[in-house]
Amino acid sequence: MQVLIVGGLGGQIGAASKIAMARGATVQLAESVTTSLNILRAGNRIDLVMADITLDVAALIEAMHRERINVPVVACGIGNDVNGAVNAIKAGAQEFIPLPPEADLIAAILEAVTEESHALIHRDARMAETLRLAEQVAKSNATILITGESGTGKEIVSRFVHRKSKRADKPFVAVNCAAIPENLMESELFGHEKGAFTGAQARRIGKFEEANHGTLLLDEISEMDVRLQAKLLRAIQEKEIDRLGGKSPVKIDVRILATSNRNLEAEVNAGNFREDLYFRLNVVNLDIPSLRERPDDIPILAEFFVKKYSDANDVPVRPISPLAITRLRSHHWRGNVRELENTMHRAVLIAGPTEIGPEAIMLSGAGSSEPGWQSAPPPAAAPAPAYAPAYAPAAEPMAPGTTAPAEPASHTPNAPSRASSAYANANAAYGGATYRPANPTPQTPSPTDDSHHYPAPCPAEPVDYDAPGHDENIAPDGSVTAALVGRTVADVERDLIIDTLKHCFGNRTHAANILGISIRTLRNKLRQYTDEGRAVPQPGNVQD
Repeated sequence: MQVLIVGGLGGQIGAASKIAMARGATVQLAESVTTSLNILRAGNRIDLVMADITLDVAALIEAMHRERINVPVVACGIGNDVNGAVNAIKAGAQEFIPLPPEADLIAAILEAVTEESHALIHRDARMAETLRLAEQVAKSNATILITGESGTGKEIVSRFVHRKSKRADKPFVAVNCAAIPENLMESELFGHEKGAFTGAQARRIGKFEEANHGTLLLDEISEMDVRLQAKLLRAIQEKEIDRLGGKSPVKIDVRILATSNRNLEAEVNAGNFREDLYFRLNVVNLDIPSLRERPDDIPILAEFFVKKYSDANDVPVRPISPLAITRLRSHHWRGNVRELENTMHRAVLIAGPTEIGPEAIMLSGAGSSEPGWQSAPPPAAAPAPAYAPAYAPAAEPMAPGTTAPAEPASHTPNAPSRASSAYANANAAYGGATYRPANPTPQTPSPTDDSHHYPAPCPAEPVDYDAPGHDENIAPDGSVTAALVGRTVADVERDLIIDTLKHCFGNRTHAANILGISIRTLRNKLRQYTDEGRAVPQPGNVQD
């Protein structure tokens, strides 16, 4: 572990350094915030920053956040300096260590930082076979493409590959290609020189140089801009990079891992991904099975999450009842392990005092195949297209057993009826009214309609959406989509996004996964709604 101590720590710097080194840490010293930032920018591997609260800890944390330097900061100060401790925590410090330092306290913090937070837990034979292949190819230097649905654990598998490789004692650096703005991605990957662009106040080492001699994970590679893909391809082939504003190339030795929840062959055919880069990345493909394809992993993962969130919320660990396990096994798990984790977190909070029963397993969507537990009847399965991307996020919720997403509504002749069933199912999943027409009747085609696929024109009388007792999602004739006539697509989209976010307790990543859009698109939409004065649910603070 590499520890950076910033400031004099009230004359206790020697004692703190000795304690850290006695616990196996390597210590670097920085006299000021500026010096510490230069060390961090230089790409030196730092696992923990211990900062003196007599310095401007807030400025240090703000600068690290602005430059996307993700290293935990611990504030240190004289024990009776309460205001300094509070201000440091408010600024973003994760802990406060009173001075003079206590060996046990520093040891506990170092242990917490180095604790393995990417445990790979499995029991299913299919997952075991995938990991067997991962371990076999890990010892090579080959580029590996890890594919699978969102939430299956692609980053955890990539860390497993790194731990089993010859570079295990070297840096592992992960870059989320979907979370970094396009105009900053090149600087993030390749670094920049001072003055390379407006705001480049000092040289910054990029992720390639940070990961030198180690492993670089390009998470969600399919989100990378096509223009940057050419430069990435050259870096992989030539094993050298060019910093922005640099005068000469920099040699690198990096093992590349990439993940995607989309079918990259389909992205290549659509012109969204370079074919030569795809073949360069896809030397070995590790395909992570979805959770529904490895049912034996569900009980052991559920127990792991119960233990994790029981400890986190300071509640006793309760066993999961057999009926609850049965209910978990019957669910479709569109969000895979991530959805299971959220489900068990909720169950820990609302379960009874003795065990976690089926009543505490609150499942989202019509994904359960066990009778009596579906919140709405699933929509009829649509014919699968001739070629369906294996990992492209579905634009509509899929029925249990559906193996490929339905075709986009704009490309299908029966689009209104399919959109109606999909909206009804999604509305039920997100806590809205459930669409259950009592006496469904076939639609009569309009005399002027040659296609015979669309219902008759709507009545001339407008629907009063504000009438008492009116459900805005269901029209008087039982039609879901007819009730939306008179509203713009943007309004309907906004309501669905915000309702989904409420359902996910403000969790942006989970909401984006359910909606079938990228996290970047979701954030742009939420920023737009905020600018328009709309109330946007915040993580952990959702109000109806």
